[in-house]
Amino acid sequence: MSKYLDRAKELRAITEPHYNCGQSVVMPFAEDAGITEEQAFGICANFGGGLKRASACGAITGGLVVLGLFGLDNPAEYYQALRESHEGMLDCADLLRRNKELGGEKKPHCDSLVFECVSLVEKILKEHGKIR
Repeated sequence: MSKYLDRAKELRAITEPHYNCGQSVVMPFAEDAGITEEQAFGICANFGGGLKRASACGAITGGLVVLGLFGLDNPAEYYQALRESHEGMLDCADLLRRNKELGGEKKPHCDSLVFECVSLVEKILKEHGKIR
């Protein structure tokens, strides 16, 4: 486990207030990125539910925010890994539809995506020497 993944799991377990998928990806990295968790919370307020429009997955978008906060602006590796693990899908509506077709429930699916994005971002940041 890692401190980032541990914090993401804590956030996803809290029901009040609800931390959306994007917030749950960005907030664990906030301090190391030079912002507060409160700032990360606000920045990602509209990321849940696929940017509130069943569009780009909020967890995936949160990962892009973290990479950007650490100065990484070429997310090709990030996108490739996510596409490979999700049949090429990156949009919330598509990911949720496929999960439902497979008999999955929404919250565990979204939690899993949050944890996957946190782990992937952490791996990329370590590979680029941005965190230890």
